[in-house]
Amino acid sequence: MPSSVPDFTSRVPPAELPEWLDEPRSYEELCAYMRSLEQVNTLTLSARPTLSWLGPLVQSAKGRTLRIVDVGCGSGDMLRRIERWATRRGVELKLTGIDLNAETIAIARDWTRKEAVKGSRIEWIAGNAFAYEEPVDIVLSALLTHHLEETEVVQLLAWMEETASLGWYVNDLVREETPYRLFSLAAKVLRWHKMVQHDGPVSFRRAFREDDWLRMLSAASIDASVVALHRWTPGRLCVGRVK
Repeated sequence: MPSSVPDFTSRVPPAELPEWLDEPRSYEELCAYMRSLEQVNTLTLSARPTLSWLGPLVQSAKGRTLRIVDVGCGSGDMLRRIERWATRRGVELKLTGIDLNAETIAIARDWTRKEAVKGSRIEWIAGNAFAYEEPVDIVLSALLTHHLEETEVVQLLAWMEETASLGWYVNDLVREETPYRLFSLAAKVLRWHKMVQHDGPVSFRRAFREDDWLRMLSAASIDASVVALHRWTPGRLCVGRVK
């Protein structure tokens, strides 16, 4: 009898295994999906790796306002968390979220007005991050790379390395059976949005492992010795570079 669990040895490219989010969706559908996804991110402590990496850089800035860009920002959950985190510490940050999906950026703007720290100054841009021309200290990416083909990830890595003056950080999933199984079970038990139930397990199959990242770093002409790869529980593999 064949196993009900897929083979995780090799990554399945997005072109071969679509997510429902890859299809055109209405504003209302995206809102429902993103709200459920934010619940997932809260439960899985998704911002923890990024904030842990960001802390020492902010500390070393010695009062200077750091310019941070989040590529593929989605509904803006990560930047709102960073803004609240910085406000509690009295830290000034210039935060910019960029996403290709204009509807997603509209959600980010709406939810920021309703939920973020009073007087939020996060800038939201619908467009291609590669066209962003302002100076950038730090580039962040969360749950983006598993949506991309490998050649696109290489392009993103090269752009981040060239653009960020202080460093960059990729926070994404790791392609492993255990988190795949746990997510699939939790999504059903907790009755997350039907798109989340479908796309979550797919995302783990489209995610990368350490050897994948080393290959892509090499293709982007980035010395792997200056890059740190760390696994975080549950189900994360994060890639960071401090200059």
